[in-house]
Amino acid sequence: MRQLRNLTICTLIARDLEYKADLAEVLQVMSDFADFAIQTHVDTLMAEMVALHGTPWGERADMAQQLIVVAMGKLGGRELNVSSDIDLIFLYPESGDTRTSTEDQRSLSNHEFFTRLGKKLIGALSELTGDGFTFRVDMALRPNGASGPLVASLSMLEDYLIVQGREWERYAWVKARAVTGDTADIARLESIVHPFVYRRYLDFGSIDALRTLHAQIRADVTRQEARHPDRRYNVKLGRGGIREIEFVAQVHQLIRGGRDAGLRERSTRQTLRLLVTLRLLPASTADELLHAYTFLRNLEHRMQYLDDAQTHSLPNNETDRLTVAQMMGYESSATLLAELERQRNLVAAHFDAIFRDKDAEQAATTDDTSPAQIELALADVATPETMTGYLRDQGFQQPDGSARRLLTSWHSSRLQALPEQSQHRLLAIITTALPLIAALPQDQDATLGRLLDLLEAIARRAAYLALLHEYPQALQRVVRMMHASDWAARYLTRHPLLLDELLDDRTLNAAPDWPVFAEECRSQLQASAGDTERQMDVLRELHHAQQLRLLAKDLEGSMTVETLADHLSRLADILVGATIDAAWQTVRGRHRPVPLFAVVAYGKLGGKELGYASDLDLIFLYDDPNPEAPQLYARLAQRFITWMTSHTSAGILFDVDIALRPDGASGLLVSSFAAFEKYQTESAWVWEHQALTRSRFCAGDEEIGERFEQLRTQLLRQQRDPVKLQQEVVTMRRKMHEAHPNRSALFDLKHDSGGMTDIEFCVQYLVLHHACNFAELTPDIGNIALLRLCGSLGLIDANLANEVADIYRNFRRQQHQLRMQGKDRARVEMEQAQTARDAVRRLWDSLFAEETAS
Repeated sequence: MRQLRNLTICTLIARDLEYKADLAEVLQVMSDFADFAIQTHVDTLMAEMVALHGTPWGERADMAQQLIVVAMGKLGGRELNVSSDIDLIFLYPESGDTRTSTEDQRSLSNHEFFTRLGKKLIGALSELTGDGFTFRVDMALRPNGASGPLVASLSMLEDYLIVQGREWERYAWVKARAVTGDTADIARLESIVHPFVYRRYLDFGSIDALRTLHAQIRADVTRQEARHPDRRYNVKLGRGGIREIEFVAQVHQLIRGGRDAGLRERSTRQTLRLLVTLRLLPASTADELLHAYTFLRNLEHRMQYLDDAQTHSLPNNETDRLTVAQMMGYESSATLLAELERQRNLVAAHFDAIFRDKDAEQAATTDDTSPAQIELALADVATPETMTGYLRDQGFQQPDGSARRLLTSWHSSRLQALPEQSQHRLLAIITTALPLIAALPQDQDATLGRLLDLLEAIARRAAYLALLHEYPQALQRVVRMMHASDWAARYLTRHPLLLDELLDDRTLNAAPDWPVFAEECRSQLQASAGDTERQMDVLRELHHAQQLRLLAKDLEGSMTVETLADHLSRLADILVGATIDAAWQTVRGRHRPVPLFAVVAYGKLGGKELGYASDLDLIFLYDDPNPEAPQLYARLAQRFITWMTSHTSAGILFDVDIALRPDGASGLLVSSFAAFEKYQTESAWVWEHQALTRSRFCAGDEEIGERFEQLRTQLLRQQRDPVKLQQEVVTMRRKMHEAHPNRSALFDLKHDSGGMTDIEFCVQYLVLHHACNFAELTPDIGNIALLRLCGSLGLIDANLANEVADIYRNFRRQQHQLRMQGKDRARVEMEQAQTARDAVRRLWDSLFAEETAS
């Protein structure tokens, strides 16, 4: 094995220095060889040990046991250096004793058996012989380090990680990879390690933990450099070195790996590339870090080529330094040092952008005489008067209420019971936020109140406080959102997981890519297949995240109400389709991989006028001859509604209204297409055909969807008695008006006479009355486009049609703005809407004057 190792390294050195092998080849070959050496020695030594002591046997599993060798560090990530130690941990499945087959064999406990096997393996790999060694072995990463047992059972490891596992060990276990062991035992090992390494929530506290670990490493390196000046060029642990690149990659893994299994990558290079794909790191940043990583690792290898030593510092003597420079392709050591400095500065700049100490920066830039943080830290002895004075100095226009609210929140039992670190972060967040709020032109009190509501809601989740503390740009967006919309503030307070969405300008500013989003839904649901609760949360988290991105663009005024509604409707379509697909996989007895089942949308979703909190008006159709189809699809529909409406830890997805199905509340939950067609043709009321004007196929089987659209067109183009149609429409409008009485002095934009419902009824009447002669009226193109079309066709006065279309758009805009400010009802001063109301009444009277009078 030692001779093979020497030949392998000599071959790699030759290929590397002759530019026939790149870094990837060098790392891969060394990692593969290390795996081969470990596996080969384990197999051989295991056979020897079994011959002496019998086969180790588990007490509970009642089966033979195998040694699990876990590779950590660079070997775990398959990025091993040519002269690197290998970091290993030895584990075995469970306690027990060896089973002997002959009298010559002496039984051992499993722990003793695997301890002896581990010692033999270390010797086989690392003992120095005439041929050298295969690998130096470092066991310091095992539980309790050098003071702990050489091997541990899986249950011992689990207890250790739960009780004693430290933050730096989370970082170390990111790269852990089992090189030997039974497949089932390795799966059990991963089930133990993953919850320790990866939190189910977004763990922004990892930034501070890695910052602390980095500071400890840097302090140790600084001490070593002071004692040994010749070690000041440490390419691994020094400023801007390899370790800082690894930290940049792995901090994102620790933050988000619990939610995104794809981030549980062991390779630093692959992780950096993956972060670009996930839009967590700009491509330019990743390219610079990957280039620096390649440069530093190549330099590290050439330093190790000199004496086959695990060194990370440039040699001190000029002769060796020149040799290394020439191996790197530079004519002089000075040129190499200049490039090394440039690369390290680039790495350090990217590292600092993530890991710079916000507290230290704030302390360095704060006036010691009257900083907000000191004022708040002494809030237990502050009075409303002193706090009012302080806020007035900050720029608050009417600080009395804000001062009282601030002190009340700080003295609340919820905040006073927080750990010291959380209190410290909370003070820092408020300190940063107060000047931002003071700079607002209005609504300072309301904005501060909404922000404090959010902070009180997330106070016990240290990860959220860490996010706002570590990323001031996210806090700035939060303040803007709190100021712009009460509804947005309450939405964010209910779903604080969305704070993560406020970090990336590219994500917030990019137009939605719906095919990509649909694929993301499918992949994330598939990754959680078999875990219904997690799948329901995945749908909610994806919905909330996408909705927040739209909300951010909406609050910036970069979208019209129509564009927003189109996006929200497309979002709902995708989620309805994804839910149907996932829920079908949970239906027992299903007879097909894909259901012959379609969802039809009515109302706001049908008309693509969905708002942020709109219900979904849906009906369910199927066309399947299987005798079990009615029961199966009824079960699917019930499950779909449950998935949509259930409250989980992530909230609900949508409220669903199924009252528009044939025969309403007394009808079947799902209908065969034939039954639906018969009902709509022979039994449906006029108001049900009115509803069809705002309906469309939403999700599911496309063939059924096409048949629905054909039937819809056929029904809308029926010849109708105009007098009877007038009567039916006016009667239904009167019922709706009575169902939504307005006892205030304000004008209800939706329900009052002259409002949005009147416009919608006018459009529906025009479609039902004239579609028999004008096929262009049947597509579901929205009320505004249909009004203009009716005007251009001469069915109503063209000028009035355009005026009412503009009024409808304006009513929708006002309704949206009022809802965004938290208003339950969209009502305005009567005088404000009088001109618009009169125009709508003129359109109504032109169509229904005689019937209304009667």
